[in-house]
Amino acid sequence: MSIRIALDLDGSLESLTNSMGELAHALDERDDCSLVAFRSRTRSSLPGERSLRGRRLFGPLWRRSLGPSIDRQLGGVDVVHVAGTVTPPTKSVPLIISVDDLRPFRDDARTQQRLVQLQRAVARGARIVASSRTAAHEVQDVLGLERTQFAVVRPPVGSLPRTVGGKRLVVNVTGQVDRFMFLAPQFVDFARREGADLVVVGSSAMAAKLRAQNIAATFLHRSHATVAIAQARVVINMTDGARFPAFAIASLGAGVPTVARATEINRELLAGAASLIHDDEEILPTLEAMWGDEPRRAIATAAGIDRAHDFSPWVVASVYAAFYHEVAGQHR
Repeated sequence: MSIRIALDLDGSLESLTNSMGELAHALDERDDCSLVAFRSRTRSSLPGERSLRGRRLFGPLWRRSLGPSIDRQLGGVDVVHVAGTVTPPTKSVPLIISVDDLRPFRDDARTQQRLVQLQRAVARGARIVASSRTAAHEVQDVLGLERTQFAVVRPPVGSLPRTVGGKRLVVNVTGQVDRFMFLAPQFVDFARREGADLVVVGSSAMAAKLRAQNIAATFLHRSHATVAIAQARVVINMTDGARFPAFAIASLGAGVPTVARATEINRELLAGAASLIHDDEEILPTLEAMWGDEPRRAIATAAGIDRAHDFSPWVVASVYAAFYHEVAGQHR
């Protein structure tokens, strides 16, 4: 039996791809789902997409899980799925909210709007989807969820072309600016010894730090993340452990050996594919091995490509389709 899914394309807009757009494409190819794609924050850009009426007027309320419901605008769907900062209420249709960023749940951010927003949505019956079992434990604890109120489904990560002949050391920095600045001289020295370019991927604030400290590196904003991966020989993923490691997974999928910190989320999602380190003293020896040891690089490349397949939009769409049917069936 086919069910109708309303999917918000203004969901998790990552630097690599629009993950909800990737999911929509994969779902649209299935025969057990029919898709109603809508946009909660921006105008529709493709035929068939819906831009919600009143989004500018009601947007501030929807960001707090308040305001008018959107059921009628979506035309008789069975499930509504959102993944961004906008969680418009539904009146008679079950709402699913994907969460892949744990920063609002951390001790120093628990007063932020996101936490209250999700609490309101859950109180009305919304189901929360966490991106990993590790993330689910934190979300469950902070929101006080029962097991039936949440699920675990990995977000989709679109595949990138295989990187061949990459020559750059690429460091992706997310929430770890001070740590990177401490280690930057080691990265600069390594790149100089190998005759390679050091490329740092991060925010505009990261670029300002590099200029202020006169770090010999090329900066690329997150919006150019795919360019960085296409030119990488090794990727170092420096994150705070609060977000889904999409950059690392995309790097693995492109066949680039990847080094990351052994956070709980990384151990769950990347172990056996990325080279996980437990402290910063391991970074340079691991980097040297991943850079110059061809047999080890070949093993890492094969393992990375295999692991990234688990996050492909078509694999994830299969899991979500089963979840949609479950939620819709429980609501009937």
